[in-house]
Amino acid sequence: MKINGILTTIVLLSFFLLYGCRNRTARIEDEVTESVVQDTIYPEFRWEICIDSLDIHSGIIGRNEVLSTILGRHGVGASVLHEVETVSKDIFNVRRLQAGKTYHVLTDRDSAMTARYFVYEISAVDYAVYSLTDSIFNYVGQAKTDTLYKSVSGIIESSLWNAMTANGAAPDLTGQLADIYSWTIDFFGIQRGDSFNVYYEDIYIDTTRVATGNILAANFITGGRDHFAFRYHYNNGRGEYFDQNGTSLRRAFLKAPLNFSRISSRFSNARRHPITKIVRPHHGVDYAAPSGTPVYSVGDGTVIARGWDSNGGGNYIRIRHNSTYVTLYMHLRGFASGIHQGTKVSQGQLIGYVGATGMATGPHLDYRVYKDGTAIDPLRMDLPAVDPIKEQDLPAYWDSIRPLMKILTGTESPLDSLQAVALSAGSA
Repeated sequence: MKINGILTTIVLLSFFLLYGCRNRTARIEDEVTESVVQDTIYPEFRWEICIDSLDIHSGIIGRNEVLSTILGRHGVGASVLHEVETVSKDIFNVRRLQAGKTYHVLTDRDSAMTARYFVYEISAVDYAVYSLTDSIFNYVGQAKTDTLYKSVSGIIESSLWNAMTANGAAPDLTGQLADIYSWTIDFFGIQRGDSFNVYYEDIYIDTTRVATGNILAANFITGGRDHFAFRYHYNNGRGEYFDQNGTSLRRAFLKAPLNFSRISSRFSNARRHPITKIVRPHHGVDYAAPSGTPVYSVGDGTVIARGWDSNGGGNYIRIRHNSTYVTLYMHLRGFASGIHQGTKVSQGQLIGYVGATGMATGPHLDYRVYKDGTAIDPLRMDLPAVDPIKEQDLPAYWDSIRPLMKILTGTESPLDSLQAVALSAGSA
């Protein structure tokens, strides 16, 4: 019995020792594995380039600064520069570098500091990369971004710009909203108490806001009337803006040829001239604005005259849009580059700058519209819409904008009533 007890003790002791060793071995293996995982170093990439062995030298392109000047400071020779310019022509030409933009030169992290890449930030999101050694190549990329969806609303006290800024909107969002409604709302006629509600995209890289995306939906209430705008891709085209009825917000003419100014004189058949004091017709609209304010063509057309009006109009441009309409822009400080008699212009194209040339008491634009040779009031002219959504496509459009309508108004009832009318008409 004593021998059996001793044997039993030896077996148990051996089992516990063996099991303990295995456990200890397992713990050691786990610790080693964990240590290996923790010690693994992953390469760091920026602009699709591994930068682990590179130093980054960043700067801002100065006025009149060119690529040869920038890269010359990093020892890049003329032959490499010539090859870079040749290769980049079909992708992003280095001659298009703009003052004020950020650039980066990536060099070896050693005493030689050989320049390997040049990176140009086209925008906050887009960039162009140029290799500087071995096989010269060039490509354009985009930083990884996240899109957040935001709303901003407010009531006009003095101007759209001030109201949107006061409610935290970025300046480019204000400009985008003005562009969307430039055919349908006269921003020189908005009044205190008018309001807006905008649903839009904000673009981020990591946690930094870098740009405003598209406005997806908006409602501008002026004079108690809703002006809805919904971004929609129709017939596989680019995003356009339509109202709740499927009518395009785009028109043959813009409502006004410039942004953010005020009307100082309206269309009249008997206006007392501020300089001559003679009462005579003023067949145009005067927009008071700072000298140098950009002036845009209100529609597609051809410049039929550009020059000096000796009867008091100063520098002027006359554009024929079709067989019916001609527009006239007077008292310009100067003309945009490339604008001459015979030049084809597109809607919204820069054509000149506000000035005070000719008979003028201060900087302003005298804007006139002629229909079949007769002057008409630009503020009262009917601007027909273009490219409406076809009747058979309206149900799909309404389904698409239903969530956006609810975001803007808190209800889908405006669309429900429209669809009810459409169904009623279809069954009649």
